[in-house]
Amino acid sequence: MGASDFSKLPHIGESIRRKEDYRFLTGAGNYTDDINLAQQSHAVFVRSPHAHATVKSVDTAEALKMPGVIGIFSGKDIEGKMGGLPCGWLINNPDGTPMKEPMHPILAIKKVRYVGDHVAMVVAETIEQAKNAAEAVVVDYDVHTPVVSVADAAKKASGVTIHDEAPDNQCYKWVLGDKGAVDAAFANAAHVTKLDLVNNRLIPNAIEPRVAIGSYSRATEEYVLYVSNQNPHVERLLMTAFVLGLPEHKVRVIAPDVGGGFGSKIYLYAEDVALTWASKQLNRSIKWVAERSESFLSDAHGRDHVSHAEMAMDKDGKFLALRVHTDANLGAYLSTFATAVPTILYATLLAGQYATPLIYAEVDAWFTNTAPVDAYRGAGRPEATYLLERLVTRCAWEMNLKQDEIRRRNFITSFPYQTPVALQYDTGDFPPLLERANELGDVAGFDARRAESEKNGKLRGIGYSSYIEACGIAPSNVAGALGARAGLFEAGEVRVHPTGSVTIFTGSHSHGQGHETTFAQLVAARLGIAVEAVDIVHGDTGRVPFGMGTYGSRSLAVGGTAIMKALDKIETKAKKIAAHLMEASDADIEFANGEFTVKGTDKKIPFGQVALTAYVPHNYPLDKLEPGLNETAFYDPTNFTYPAGTYICEVEIDKGTGEVKIDRFTAVDDFGTIINPMIVEGQVQGGIVQGIGQALMENCVYDHETGQLLTGSFMDYAMPRAEDFPNFKLDTLSTPCTHNPIGSKGCGEAGAIGSPPAVINAVLDALAPLGVKDFDMPASPHRVWEAMQKGSTTPTQQPETPSLAASTQGRPAV
Repeated sequence: MGASDFSKLPHIGESIRRKEDYRFLTGAGNYTDDINLAQQSHAVFVRSPHAHATVKSVDTAEALKMPGVIGIFSGKDIEGKMGGLPCGWLINNPDGTPMKEPMHPILAIKKVRYVGDHVAMVVAETIEQAKNAAEAVVVDYDVHTPVVSVADAAKKASGVTIHDEAPDNQCYKWVLGDKGAVDAAFANAAHVTKLDLVNNRLIPNAIEPRVAIGSYSRATEEYVLYVSNQNPHVERLLMTAFVLGLPEHKVRVIAPDVGGGFGSKIYLYAEDVALTWASKQLNRSIKWVAERSESFLSDAHGRDHVSHAEMAMDKDGKFLALRVHTDANLGAYLSTFATAVPTILYATLLAGQYATPLIYAEVDAWFTNTAPVDAYRGAGRPEATYLLERLVTRCAWEMNLKQDEIRRRNFITSFPYQTPVALQYDTGDFPPLLERANELGDVAGFDARRAESEKNGKLRGIGYSSYIEACGIAPSNVAGALGARAGLFEAGEVRVHPTGSVTIFTGSHSHGQGHETTFAQLVAARLGIAVEAVDIVHGDTGRVPFGMGTYGSRSLAVGGTAIMKALDKIETKAKKIAAHLMEASDADIEFANGEFTVKGTDKKIPFGQVALTAYVPHNYPLDKLEPGLNETAFYDPTNFTYPAGTYICEVEIDKGTGEVKIDRFTAVDDFGTIINPMIVEGQVQGGIVQGIGQALMENCVYDHETGQLLTGSFMDYAMPRAEDFPNFKLDTLSTPCTHNPIGSKGCGEAGAIGSPPAVINAVLDALAPLGVKDFDMPASPHRVWEAMQKGSTTPTQQPETPSLAASTQGRPAV
């Protein structure tokens, strides 16, 4: 069944209400913190108050005497007994040497390297007792000078060494493209546009903080880890194979309902390992629930790039070549996918939607005394899009072209298209996305709206962003050649019950995406049964086949296709049963709309009858078909999928306060085949909100002298609210993916990828009459007001105090 045929089936394209919402809205969701086990104790982590220090001693004597304390563990208890947290992607330098990969210990061994680093774990009968005992642990530190910003690390002049394995604090240098050809194109260009910019560090804030419970059974020698995580099989694999050295079949990881992840719950964290290991040492179940301030310190952060970009053009504004240099901050240690984000997931997207013949990118990655950085909603794709779309808009202004016109002149128009940065786009149609966005956003009326704003003493600007994203990272053999240390397939099992109802076991994991509805629609459409007759099971390594989890907008395109392949096997076997029941040849059986028919006759039987026969095999020969109707399939994609879109933002700026108001926001996306438009719209809106949050208010700030996190709570780290946004105008156009049977491309990250450059381009368009030529995120009121006073012609720097980052639209962050 092809994508075009699939899109015509019942239930496909219907905005069915989410099946899972009833239990969430009535408080019946089952999150990790809702789980309480027998003999459950509680853990609290002693965390470093210093960004860079030698641990001279950890004195637990008094803490161990306190009421309820069961055990306390520090680095000396785990040294030599387990490995460190692994990095999932190996990056090589241009000379072929591997990246520097210092050990990331579960509990600090001899040294701490960021504020919040794990020093000790206290386990007690109650959480209050654990907290009291944690405060009694005495740690003697020899404090060192920290390196905090990526800019400081890149100067190589700090004299500070974070890891002995990387004396200059550099993890790797990575290059992509033909430097000689690109330099030659620049030498012959009619015009060159240059841009320096910062992609600010972000702190993920899912509504549910991280939670974990480690449990061990002496009777079976089995471990169970309950955890708020996006990919339980990967968590188990990394923990057993690389850290604890346990037989994988003796460890079960269960991720029940998860209250948001956005990437921050992909990784294997130190807390998960410590709880699992200690549950055997103490023969107790141990629960840990992160407090919000703890999450600010210890969850993997996102973004944090400093880049220089240049575009070479001919006299008509056609792109000839692009060259980019990026310094990427990896934090103190290598998180699970950290090394892939500024390389494989970033530089390979620098072509965007444009037919730029030549591209060269260099990436230097650095260790700093800050929390580890990893994938956050979009993972490299937002960073690439922000750089490229800021640069393209700057090119338009310097060439005296409109923002839409320069994009129109450079769009890719023929597919498949091989980019100069490794990826090949299988399909797309970019000009209609731009034209529809212009129409939906009423760009023709912008000049009148700008004039009206001027009458009211305000500035108005418009900004464009035409993004493309690579979703469903694949294929495994190519990714492996590029450094991936795991497969990138997905698994699906279809279990048809005697009554004709179906249970799906998927390696994908739902943490807000609506899988219980979308996957049910997928199966119901394929089998011609009711959506209510399909249940989805996920998140338990003890129940579902090995899968790689959910991230990178891969669930439907990869996980859904695995389910489709299993359904193909179901249909093949079911046709044989139907053929026997109707005394026909297998080759003459057709299946559609839930019925099996014989070609050229009026014979037919429903799917439910075939399902019952499979389990009550009185009517077909057991020597030819075994009973049951269960099938499993694995799917490894042959390519990424490539959603794309054009976003247009209009802002209004108060001259007196610097307040930026999003007045209009238009988004037109191409996600290929859409299963449930309502769910897709929710995903897009959520992504846009997160992207605007980065553009206007979110900014993680460390003190450069001490390495202290200055934006350590919602008092100093602003989060967007509903009142910060207008009603978004959204639409979709479709060019189905050509290499999966659904035709789907992925939608979960698009909003966060396309929106930040659209917002900042609009801010700069509004500020241009005041002489402001450049500006980086976040465009908070104080920073915008300051830029207006200076009429700056140089990029603004990241704020050094939390007040500049936290002030949002003239009100406190909380």
